[in-house]
Amino acid sequence: MKRWLPYPLLWVLLTGFWLTLNQTLAPGHVLLGALLAWGGVLAVAALQPPKGRVRLRPGAIAGLAWLVFVDMVRSNFAVARIVLGTRARRQTAGFLTIPLELRHPGGLAVLACIITATPGTSWARYDSARSEVVIHVLDLVDEAGWIRTIKGRYERRLREIFE
Repeated sequence: MKRWLPYPLLWVLLTGFWLTLNQTLAPGHVLLGALLAWGGVLAVAALQPPKGRVRLRPGAIAGLAWLVFVDMVRSNFAVARIVLGTRARRQTAGFLTIPLELRHPGGLAVLACIITATPGTSWARYDSARSEVVIHVLDLVDEAGWIRTIKGRYERRLREIFE
């Protein structure tokens, strides 16, 4: 049953929602609502990510959360200095390609959130065939330092959690 109707409760709710919106129990509307709901649950099933195991490692999770917090606070001050112009030298914004060993979709999603939520950086593109991420950095001075930071501080801990 799961193969042709993956979420039966959702199907019942969507069918009921259709009938409530149309305020009728006519057989044609029941059939149409059931078909639309069936299409909806098949679409939801197709959008589900692949199942993967996440290891509950409280130490790794807490360490990662602390590093993200510290890096966000530090980045907020660095971006404020750039925006307010208190630094004498000019900043060079640029794109940086980082090779990743992390393959788990959940781990990649968390890494994307970390990079994008940290002021001064944003996740631009991920190439799954080459396992590379392109990020934009507001103050790109040391490319090797950024690669070490992403791989050493974030990717390593995410691999402990997700792989």
